[in-house]
Amino acid sequence: MHDLSKGITVVTGGAGLIGSAVIWGLNQKGFQNILLVDEDKPSTPKKKNLENLSFNRQLHPKLFRKLVLSKSQELQDIHTIIHLGACSSTTETNEDFLNDNNLRYTQDLCEFSLESNVRFVYASSAATYGDGFHGMSDQNSDIGKLQPLNLYGWSKHKFDLLAKKRAWDKNIAGLKYFNVFGPNEEHKGLMRSVVSKAYQQICETGKMTLFKSHHPDYEDGKQMRDFLYVKDAVNMTLWLASNEKVNGLFNLGSGQARTWLDLGHSIFKALNQTPNIEFLDMPEILREKYQYFTEANIEKIRSAGFNLPLFTLETGVIDYVQQYLQKGQRLGA
Repeated sequence: MHDLSKGITVVTGGAGLIGSAVIWGLNQKGFQNILLVDEDKPSTPKKKNLENLSFNRQLHPKLFRKLVLSKSQELQDIHTIIHLGACSSTTETNEDFLNDNNLRYTQDLCEFSLESNVRFVYASSAATYGDGFHGMSDQNSDIGKLQPLNLYGWSKHKFDLLAKKRAWDKNIAGLKYFNVFGPNEEHKGLMRSVVSKAYQQICETGKMTLFKSHHPDYEDGKQMRDFLYVKDAVNMTLWLASNEKVNGLFNLGSGQARTWLDLGHSIFKALNQTPNIEFLDMPEILREKYQYFTEANIEKIRSAGFNLPLFTLETGVIDYVQQYLQKGQRLGA
């Protein structure tokens, strides 16, 4: 076991959805010796995610990276790095930016960790699976066949390939998060989950909208996703961070694909309202790169020893809507 109570735990992207939730999870275990790496502008919307969290220090990503590259003595007490910071926009078109921010930054932190005997856990992405033609199994060692559908997915896939080529994957854990939703995502604007956006729509108009299907095999609203509640994402992430002998790529999802209609009905149920769902045409720019089915096979992490129960879609939505959205609360409140 890797004892997270020893030394400093770094969480990059620590003000974001999963990052701030991971810090909340560490706090729940009584850990506060945390270095949070994220933008530190007082006006950033993510600032609210940190109001109820405990951590020792915050650094801007550029400064942290500079310290890593210089092997600064300031970092000598780091024991664990949970690297979640990245540009996660699936519509980002600046490949040079993604290659530096998502690929080379991860490489810098990985090399530092391996040289310094620091536990390194990083966010890959389910976007690396592309349209799923080659499956979505983390058991498959032939990851070179995968074809992401966007530059974001490629930026994550390139590091996975590099880690495999250099055999780093034998000593680090890569996390392929599926559709994570939950408290602390309000700063993401249009990139936040449908639960968050639909809650706002329903409160304002009494109805929610979903994209029509443009695939003959799927009816409107019957497109399927693996929805993972953020509290489960936290438990899976910290379990892997704590088990230094469990390495490689891991799917982090619920293990069960559900339809967008299931999600919509769950939101209305949490609000004790009759479903009122309207379907809109999907924008042309999204149609060719849209995933109609994602489902995480989570047998690998289960077989490795992770045995905590997971929220169902319905129980996760109820917890999120009733305990956080309706109360205007963030994690840690």
